[in-house]
Amino acid sequence: MSFTKKVSFIIGFFMALSPRAQEDFTGFWQPQFAINYKLSQTYAHNFSLSYRTFFLEEDDFNLRGRQLDLTHFSKLNIKDNQSIALGIQYRFRDVFDDGPNELRFTQQYNFKARPMTVRYGHRLRAEQRITRIWTTHRFRYRFALDFPLKGQKLNIGEPYFIGSLEQLLSLAQGSSSQYDIRLNTQLGWQLDKGFKFQTGIEYRFENYTSDSLQNILFLMTSVQLSL
Repeated sequence: MSFTKKVSFIIGFFMALSPRAQEDFTGFWQPQFAINYKLSQTYAHNFSLSYRTFFLEEDDFNLRGRQLDLTHFSKLNIKDNQSIALGIQYRFRDVFDDGPNELRFTQQYNFKARPMTVRYGHRLRAEQRITRIWTTHRFRYRFALDFPLKGQKLNIGEPYFIGSLEQLLSLAQGSSSQYDIRLNTQLGWQLDKGFKFQTGIEYRFENYTSDSLQNILFLMTSVQLSL
């Protein structure tokens, strides 16, 4: 089965999971550029810039900008396989539509293990999403795995696979709790020692416990540079 057929099958499978998928389906394309900068063996910075644009909105195929995100994380390794991090993000929305800009603070704990070829990761995040209208507290848990597609170790020029499942809970005063699920699959290539390219899809079931379930598909592309 070709890569295009595999992607079409996965998209169709996710949409078939909900009878309302056709009614509440949105598609985004989100490219991202990220820089990882290590200051020591235990402390590093990450800077990223991502742009989100519609490609499918209310059954209409078009390209329309949605937002621009500027993000920074400071990460501290507390053990060989554990780290904590603090992040800050600013989301620019009002230059694209009537949506509010957003300031976000993030606290993160990450645990990784590689018993064999496959590496597993557990990530916990707490976020405070602040806009001029409301403040939302969000709690996230993600399980992820990655492994090289050739051999036991990833070498320059070789591909790898990344997959993750994430559960989110959002709480805001005066609003009902919101539960989301995110499924992500990506292929990546180690093009150079400090240079990676990744592409794939993410499917989101937003507010899936309510009558206003939203089905959202992301086409993801990212370039990662490590200094």
